[in-house]
Amino acid sequence: MAGYKIGRVSEDIMRELTAILPTLKDPRIAPMLTLVRIELSGDMGHCKVYVSSMQGIKAAERSCEGLRSAAGYIRRELFARLDLRKSPQLHFIPDDSIAYAADISEKLNDLGLIGSAPIKPQSDEL
Repeated sequence: MAGYKIGRVSEDIMRELTAILPTLKDPRIAPMLTLVRIELSGDMGHCKVYVSSMQGIKAAERSCEGLRSAAGYIRRELFARLDLRKSPQLHFIPDDSIAYAADISEKLNDLGLIGSAPIKPQSDEL
């Protein structure tokens, strides 16, 4: 039962963080910032937020610096928006998964592997 609650609260935190991020005025925070995933601890005291940017890992690192400086404000907003007993400590971690996926997609497009061959339907035989 506890795993279900942690998963539900993680989704709630991700939804609210997505709404809070555009309101931040820090110039270090990249405009095309994406929350990749959230890991909430079992006691819901700590929350790791993985952040990625289309501009690359350097922009994600700068954005994490800005988010760390605004962590108190973000935490207060989360507490006000969610019905929690306590607001978790936020840890922002840069992640380059979106830039990496875009790079792989571009390489596959250059090779002509995406979009050139039609997808063959699989047979229904077992």
